[in-house]
Amino acid sequence: MSLKSLLILSISIFALSFLGCKKDDIVPDDNPDTEPGFTIPTYADDYSSIASWSNRNEWNLANVHDPSVAFYDGYYYMYATDASYGNEHEGHGHFQGKRSTDLVNWQWVGGPFYEAPAWVADSLNDIRSRMGLDAIPEDEIRYGYWAPVVRRVNVGGQEKLRMYYSIVIDNYIESGNANIPGNFDGSWTERAFIGMCESTDPAGAEWIDKGFVTSSSSDRGLDYSRASLTDWSAYFYYNAIDPTYLETPDGKHYLIHGSWHSGYALLQVDPITGKPLNQLGEPYAGSASELATRYGVRIGTRTASSRWQGSEAPEIIYKDGYYYLFLAYDALDVPYNTRVVRSENIEGPYYDITGRNFTNGEGDCYPIVTHPYKFNLSYGWVGISHCCVFQKENTDEWFYMSQGRLPANVGGNPYSNAIMMGHVRRIVWCPASPGEPDNLWPIALPERYAGVPDYGTITKDSLIGTWEHINLNYTYAQQSVASALTLNADGTMSGALTGNWSYDETKKQLTLGNVVVCVEREVDWEANPRAVTFVYAGTEKNLNATYWGKKTE
Repeated sequence: MSLKSLLILSISIFALSFLGCKKDDIVPDDNPDTEPGFTIPTYADDYSSIASWSNRNEWNLANVHDPSVAFYDGYYYMYATDASYGNEHEGHGHFQGKRSTDLVNWQWVGGPFYEAPAWVADSLNDIRSRMGLDAIPEDEIRYGYWAPVVRRVNVGGQEKLRMYYSIVIDNYIESGNANIPGNFDGSWTERAFIGMCESTDPAGAEWIDKGFVTSSSSDRGLDYSRASLTDWSAYFYYNAIDPTYLETPDGKHYLIHGSWHSGYALLQVDPITGKPLNQLGEPYAGSASELATRYGVRIGTRTASSRWQGSEAPEIIYKDGYYYLFLAYDALDVPYNTRVVRSENIEGPYYDITGRNFTNGEGDCYPIVTHPYKFNLSYGWVGISHCCVFQKENTDEWFYMSQGRLPANVGGNPYSNAIMMGHVRRIVWCPASPGEPDNLWPIALPERYAGVPDYGTITKDSLIGTWEHINLNYTYAQQSVASALTLNADGTMSGALTGNWSYDETKKQLTLGNVVVCVEREVDWEANPRAVTFVYAGTEKNLNATYWGKKTE
């Protein structure tokens, strides 16, 4: 090789090396990562070393399961199901919470009560008496504390937090025996209850319990018999757990609840008392239609003919003329994933992005909002659902929060799937297809929220390069994994996708073939060290999947 050729080659290598050090406008040179007020989180996802109760002030987002978030008195307050790695929460009260000013750093706060409220046993045994059943001694009732929802409400000019919570009873109906091996008595287990409490001092864990709201209810009258432990035909039509709560634009208040069983009930409540607007009557009836007139109309079901379907944890919001109903699908340990449907009326019917009628139970709904996934060089996450969706105060930004579980055997730990980290993600509103720019659907971003500052315009040139692309499609209990995607300078794609790409800088919308995805800056949590990068999320109405991606160059 000539001296001239060597010189040209050396200059080229030097130029490429220099370009490789450039941040591709992810973080412009005049806005360094260390911008005042912004620090990339460094806490570990595997929190097993600080899982003990004595370390709860160090947990941050550790031990989060079925969260609900509301803004009150300068803080975002979050409450969740009683669950923790190693059951460290036991004996320390129920529905412990956390609070935050920035949605990134969270401090532990106490929950509303330490023992089951007395009204639960009283209500249970009152119902049993009317059914001709013996009372269950209070000290033999097996309680479970699940899935609260918390909202800020204004009652008589006073703002307060209102919490609806679930308490399940794990005793058999026929005998009252505990649901433990060897005790099966040929009946179903007892009902769940939803109660309500309120607070004007959540920081001090001062809550006033308001008692009974509703309970699980049956369309099978007094026939609570069960053929065997493998019979999943369900005595209860509505399961009174997993409440969500909404005030409509016209000032009406509704509670939506339900899990597995037959679907989701819509129950109108009084705005002042938070209790059912109409008298419920007995929690059993001779038909579903008779039951619905008192315990709420059914607004959705995954499968119309099934009484034991993998759908639970409704969450509802209202935005731009639509009620968006978020749904958790499947078992919570690994396969948990989130879908969303919408309606112009709170009573329904609710449709998915393809036009499937969720109210009538026409099958699995899309789009996929979250799903088990794995980026390269990481173990990824599973069990990502039972979400809350909320708006950041005084902004038009929407957020998705749920648990995320580690897969099994991470770091050789056989119990790592019990590690539940709270995941906060921004929601982007993406077109259903390139030809429907105003038909927007909510999708969670692939990387968790870290409060990345607005560093200005994301340009087309800054997107050129190598990405990790995930085709987030529904595969039961399997993580969707990433593969390499290159966006070339000539507008073509190679690797995971082929064809052409284009970008609308004003809308921050990247079109990959016939799928429009929304581009934002977030932190690459899998990088070492973590760093700001570009991410995208989006779908197409006939894709039956979601595209997730992050830039890795």
